[in-house]
Amino acid sequence: MAIKLKKSYKFALRSSLVITFLITVLFVAFHNDFGDMPWPNVLLFAFISFIICFTIIQIRVERFIYRRIKKIYDDVSLLESSTFSSKPVTTDMRTLVQEIEKFAEGKKIEIDTLKIREEYRKDFLGNVSHELKTPLFTVQGYILTLLDGAMNDKKLRKKYLQRANKGVERLIYIVKDLDLITKLEAGELKLEREDFDIIELIQNTFDLLEMRAAKKEVSLTFDMNYPNPIYVNGDKEKIQQVMSNLLVNAIKYGLPKGTAEVSVEDLIKNKVIVRVTDNGAGIPKQHIPRLFERFYRVDQSGSRSEGGSGLGLAIVKHIVEAHGEKIYVESEVDVGSEFSFTLEKTSAATKTLNKEEKSTIGSN
Repeated sequence: MAIKLKKSYKFALRSSLVITFLITVLFVAFHNDFGDMPWPNVLLFAFISFIICFTIIQIRVERFIYRRIKKIYDDVSLLESSTFSSKPVTTDMRTLVQEIEKFAEGKKIEIDTLKIREEYRKDFLGNVSHELKTPLFTVQGYILTLLDGAMNDKKLRKKYLQRANKGVERLIYIVKDLDLITKLEAGELKLEREDFDIIELIQNTFDLLEMRAAKKEVSLTFDMNYPNPIYVNGDKEKIQQVMSNLLVNAIKYGLPKGTAEVSVEDLIKNKVIVRVTDNGAGIPKQHIPRLFERFYRVDQSGSRSEGGSGLGLAIVKHIVEAHGEKIYVESEVDVGSEFSFTLEKTSAATKTLNKEEKSTIGSN
């Protein structure tokens, strides 16, 4: 990398003025002992002294900076520092110190970020292995039991094979969620945007989860009657997954005979906010900032009695953010939780017009 020299004369100028003043004072004081020195001679002496001092100091500073500090710049360039690679070497010591301090601060932040990522990687690998080994050991246990002789009993054989199948299904569920979240984080999953009725989509999700909610005695309901459709723009399939994951959480962690209530409200002119509220146990405040992390669970005991891959909320967050929208969470212990996200609203009149145009074209 070619390093250019950016000259600065501040140091040489100030140093030369100080040296010239001191030399001139000594020169005048020395000559006054032998007689008065004419002022023109004094000024000429001061000027010549200043020029000589300035030239020597400037040359020495430039050589010192260019030969020694340039080596530091060249070494730093190996670290691909955009701060140094894009700027010439300056002979201004104050500017140089500021650049070095700025570079050091940037590297400190970079190192801290790498440490955080390393901890996150370790946690992630630990969580993945924990999530996978439970169903794997379950399947292995049932298969080994069958091989040890239980397969000769028809009832036990069917029972253990069914349980092993459940373990395999859980493995597939976790792997699918991991694949999905990896694609979402890498930006490889393209959204197929369309206009659709969010009220209809929520009702369909209610229907899909009706039996699951009935087992926990949780009621799935709207906050009010929505006689008219509310059209939004987004990937219909992915938004349904968002609704499904949020409602499953509300059912899973809700209280028996509780409710999971959904509301759709106008936020601003072209936005709506969808709220999913439950009256469950609530979430302690210290857990809320980490709720959307992969495999993070509020229950730190390691219990997996409620099932799930531990990726549901992480997937929800990535899908919502892939739409360029925001997701929020509010919760209070022993009161309940509310998850909400925004969506782009489309004109119902436009949607109706499009339907009419399609029907007209079809009739022709």
